[in-house]
Amino acid sequence: MTIAKPLLVLGISGSLRKASYNTALLHAAVLMPPGMMLEVFDLSPLPMFNQDFEKPFPEAVVAFRDKLAQADAILIATPEYNSSITGALKNALDWASRSPQPPLQGKPAAIMGASTGNFGTLRAQLHLRQILTHVGALPLGKPEVLVARAELVFDAKGKLVDAATRGFLWDLLVALAKWIQRLSP
Repeated sequence: MTIAKPLLVLGISGSLRKASYNTALLHAAVLMPPGMMLEVFDLSPLPMFNQDFEKPFPEAVVAFRDKLAQADAILIATPEYNSSITGALKNALDWASRSPQPPLQGKPAAIMGASTGNFGTLRAQLHLRQILTHVGALPLGKPEVLVARAELVFDAKGKLVDAATRGFLWDLLVALAKWIQRLSP
């Protein structure tokens, strides 16, 4: 695959936990195809969304929205809490969806997730896809990366050690590169 211009992907983990499997999965995505770069954004500085405080946006929100606007695509690693996405991720998406110039509008997106359960964030990813579509992002449909039993896929230091999972992640990243190119004018 040939990438015409360097592509910047903004990585977002929906987990704020220090030893998060989703953050580890996101960091494993640095194996991007040549011509793609991953920059990970930490959601923890974002305040809770409150419409009373959006004009002007808080400084942390401005930084987040600027990073989204500069990126060619977003890659989201979502955990599953109560069969859906985390409050931290929903909060970030709420800030990103606000006018003026919502930075998710028309933005290619890829979704993945890891959990210690047997279904690998399937329900959270379905909800996230619905939210992203509603706010105008363009989520990639396939392939899906649903990492189940994550404690067997990552070592104690959070390094991805499972070859099959690495292959699924690679397939997603290649598909994301193609998706970005397909949607680019």
